[in-house]
Amino acid sequence: MGILMNAFRLFFQMLSLPLQLLELVGIYGAYKRIFPFVVYKMSGSYNKKMHEQKKELFRDLAEFARDGRALRLLEIGCGSGSNFQYYPRGCTVVCTDPNPHFKKYLQKSVASSDHLKFEKFVVASGEDLGEVEDGSVDVAVCTLVLCTVKDTTRVLAEVHRVLRPGGALFFLEHVVSDPSTWTFFMQHVLQPLWYYFGDGCEATRATWKDLEASRFSELKLRHIQAPLFFIIKPHIVGYAVK
Repeated sequence: MGILMNAFRLFFQMLSLPLQLLELVGIYGAYKRIFPFVVYKMSGSYNKKMHEQKKELFRDLAEFARDGRALRLLEIGCGSGSNFQYYPRGCTVVCTDPNPHFKKYLQKSVASSDHLKFEKFVVASGEDLGEVEDGSVDVAVCTLVLCTVKDTTRVLAEVHRVLRPGGALFFLEHVVSDPSTWTFFMQHVLQPLWYYFGDGCEATRATWKDLEASRFSELKLRHIQAPLFFIIKPHIVGYAVK
């Protein structure tokens, strides 16, 4: 299957040449203005399909609050704030995203989430959370984020830094499929185009390996098949404790 997969992948790489050229000359950057609108429109459908998985994942967030105080939560790659509905009442939320054009859609979620205390929105990549102090948050959250970052190891190191001792990272991410499946085949074949339409998204990452190799003291992780488009069906879900 390797030779066939590489041949088809080369074909799709050739199809993506116009997009590569647009990126090279700087025109593709305009898509970053459009992408937040796309995500905002799609997030409702994703939440509907993944409601039970998200509800279960975030059910125990409040248990990580310190000494009876309100939970302080950092969401990395917050997008349009589609996770807000799952956060516990009274939670203080700090949001980061490298795309500043998400802000107006994020504000809509803030306006409809009066059960939360919204602290601030910081334009920053997951690899550089310099505006967030060491050990200052109880919980960090990333959903559908680690597929797009440049350096997963660096992101996890930053998360580890900003979490207080005993704090936790909660994650829900799509990942590469088992190599024996046709999904694996198609993920690699379509990746050259998927990268551009997903604003840097990579469907071929084995993100769980980065989590297993990270500095967290405890990792609860399971693989699931999400009720989604087959390319992003394979997911990992869980949390890692500092």
